[in-house]
Amino acid sequence: MSKFYIVPTPIGNLEDMTFRAIRVLKEVDFILAEDTRTSGKLLKHFEIATQMHSHHMHNEHKSITGIINRLKNGETCALISDAGTPAISDPGFLLTRACVENNIEVDCLPGATAFVPALVNSGLPNDKFVFEGFLPVKKGRQTRFLLLSEEKRTMIFYESPHKLVKTLGHFVEYFGADRQVSVSRELTKMFEETIRGTATEVLEYYTNKPPKGEIVVIVEGKK
Repeated sequence: MSKFYIVPTPIGNLEDMTFRAIRVLKEVDFILAEDTRTSGKLLKHFEIATQMHSHHMHNEHKSITGIINRLKNGETCALISDAGTPAISDPGFLLTRACVENNIEVDCLPGATAFVPALVNSGLPNDKFVFEGFLPVKKGRQTRFLLLSEEKRTMIFYESPHKLVKTLGHFVEYFGADRQVSVSRELTKMFEETIRGTATEVLEYYTNKPPKGEIVVIVEGKK
């Protein structure tokens, strides 16, 4: 019976892979991976021999029809991203929507995702929050900051290492120098760290110590 699985994979520590995720990846007819080279290492580690196909932001529009047809014919499929839960700032939404529209069962497994541990260990209010993902690079960036400057909920951002200092500078400019910020880097990995403080303090830290790796930024909402 056809079914589409969304399967989270570890964001760094392979011990975070669930037994259920391993079983599903072994049992499905084929796996869709954001980067087959990256995912190939994961599958090899867990001795998963299921056929794998590439599914990423550059080909997802073209490949959806063929995937849906295979699912309609009774096959099962699992989607994985390079790390974490697919469709969270990664490909997956379009295919999930297509499955829903075609009455194909969708099953999203629980598992690793970067923003949850970053939010919880930030020490900032987490009863209400807004996930912003990656900020606009150029067009619409200033407009977004102006809107978010009035946001009262805790805000969650993903950021690349070479843009972090610039973004922290914008936090100071638009949110204020004393706004509380928490930056979690390389979560679950050997060199994991979380730096907390005012926007000015965190900006100074990373100006003097350029960051590396995957980054999640948590920002206090407006009081």
